[in-house]
Amino acid sequence: MPDSPRLDPWGRGQVEDYPRLVEAFGIESFPPLLPGVAKPMRYMARGVIFGHRDYARVIEAMRARGPFGVISGFMPSGRAHLGAKMVMEEIVWHQRMGGDATVAIADMEAHAVRGVSWEKCREWGVSEYILSLIALGLKPKNARVYFQSENRQVQDLAFELAKEANYSEMKAIYGFTGETTLAHMLCPAVQAADILAPQLPGNGGPRLLVVPVGVDQDPHIRLTRDMAARMDPLIVEHHQKKVVVRSRKGRISLKEIIDFLEAVAEKIEKEPPPVEIQQSFSDQRIETFRGSILEQLDAIKKIRFTAHEQHIEFQPRTAGVIEAIVGVYNRYEGGYNFLPPAGLYHRFMSGLTGGKMSSSVPESHIALSEPPKDAEAKVLKARTGGRATEEEQRRLGGEPGKCAVYELMQFHLDDDKALGEMHDLCVGGRRLCGACKKWAAGEMRGIMEEHREKREEARGRLDEFGVKAPRS
Repeated sequence: MPDSPRLDPWGRGQVEDYPRLVEAFGIESFPPLLPGVAKPMRYMARGVIFGHRDYARVIEAMRARGPFGVISGFMPSGRAHLGAKMVMEEIVWHQRMGGDATVAIADMEAHAVRGVSWEKCREWGVSEYILSLIALGLKPKNARVYFQSENRQVQDLAFELAKEANYSEMKAIYGFTGETTLAHMLCPAVQAADILAPQLPGNGGPRLLVVPVGVDQDPHIRLTRDMAARMDPLIVEHHQKKVVVRSRKGRISLKEIIDFLEAVAEKIEKEPPPVEIQQSFSDQRIETFRGSILEQLDAIKKIRFTAHEQHIEFQPRTAGVIEAIVGVYNRYEGGYNFLPPAGLYHRFMSGLTGGKMSSSVPESHIALSEPPKDAEAKVLKARTGGRATEEEQRRLGGEPGKCAVYELMQFHLDDDKALGEMHDLCVGGRRLCGACKKWAAGEMRGIMEEHREKREEARGRLDEFGVKAPRS
């Protein structure tokens, strides 16, 4: 349809109709998952996080204290503003919940898409993004922070992933044209490599990963989930009432898998398995490689299944066994055994002056590195949801749903009680916009002053994350 919604990862266009996005792109609604989240972060509790892909499995991993990770990235094309802060806080929250954290500074993307010099990419990547991440609570333990241009592993994986995609697919997803440069076209493969590389042997092995992003990045998540499946001969799909194993090579039989595993078990009695396969299984917390093979082999013979021409269906309770078997099969057949990443999507902040928040319009956003007094001044000039007259405001109350100042506090004020009072005073007509803005501006200044202090402290901790400060 000509008016179908479109998601553009490079920021051309504005998202307003979130329910329509959920319907159009098959994004799942997040609120039904909220009761299962222990100590949800404020974006979850306040409805800022509205959608997801496959996040229920991440919640289960958190609940069971199983291995999982969080991965996201930042394109250093300018000053980091409060929109980037949202992703940073989601990364930090998942790390606090027990996940390992991976952060990619997408300097290759900034250079290819925005034309930013390598020197500026380095400068902004450290001073605008990494310092704020550390200031917001990222811990060096179980964290990896890197620049794309310096990570050969990611570059090599991007090349392998690129073999599984073609121009027609990229055009359909991203709208690439004959004017799009080859460097720009490579960016989705590099982003997919950023997302999948934490599952490589030596980086933690196959495990659940979640990518917290603004919903405009969903095309990258969808492509990466597809690419993850394309890298292996066997694919595991989780459905509500069954687990499905599919083959990318055509017909598959249970006997084929059993025969293969028997051969593997016999082989490893004579010689150790390749190191990368041992790593894959140790990272999944399976005690011994050979013991797990024999155990799973015995278990699969007892499992009820339904065989179809190109897939086999198993009961959901057997998911762990099936994943282990498919994992060893894929590794020996030259695959990667990637698990498809989950996506977690938040709403965008509106610009302070109305419309879209834009890095190119300083008045529309608050940068994390700007002076607190400047942030305070911007809030005082921001668009509100007030009525035409004071009398009407007192009689009808304000409209916080249309107010950039209320939204700013909804996203970034920790105090639930103060936010509730702000809302009630507004809709009750008991506090006019001028007084409300003055109060919110003071709160914002306090938030920025605290962040500025922590950014200064973070400058002395860059080496803990293996990051060198840019040359001045």
